[in-house]
Amino acid sequence: MATIRAHGIEAPLPTGFEGRIFLRPAIGAEVTYPVAHFATFSLPAEVGDFGSGAVNLMGVSDIFAALFEYGPESLGKRLFERQGMPRALTTVDFRPYVLRRGLGGQSGTQWFFTETGRPFSLYVALGSHLRRSALVPRVNGLLANMAIGSPTGPAGAYAAPLAAGAGAPWN
Repeated sequence: MATIRAHGIEAPLPTGFEGRIFLRPAIGAEVTYPVAHFATFSLPAEVGDFGSGAVNLMGVSDIFAALFEYGPESLGKRLFERQGMPRALTTVDFRPYVLRRGLGGQSGTQWFFTETGRPFSLYVALGSHLRRSALVPRVNGLLANMAIGSPTGPAGAYAAPLAAGAGAPWN
């Protein structure tokens, strides 16, 4: 199992998944935070934070997941009050109307949470709402061993690094 790690996020990739962890280029004085994309299909070079440009490429057996970090001003907000990333989703967590961009037959879920003092959104799209009973266990396999390190300073600076490793070339 390959593992990618960058910006305080570590993700062992189950068989059939690819992923990348990156900082989106800032526009002007904007401060950006880590974004991680995971998919069971080839991710195009240009993908929006929540999968635009990728989810339209999904087949019925595909999965796309995005882990998006928000800035420290989001800490303590009600939206982010859940502590810890959900790691055991169920089929009832997925709905066709949760998708950022509704595509026929697909299904999605979105969770806001804080983990190790960092606010995030987890967004997952399934290629088929009807096949969610087969796809959700694969999503849970991805989420089960994901790790998020604690921040210690400005964006991009984190506490003790996660286990060493090569990671993917775009990390």
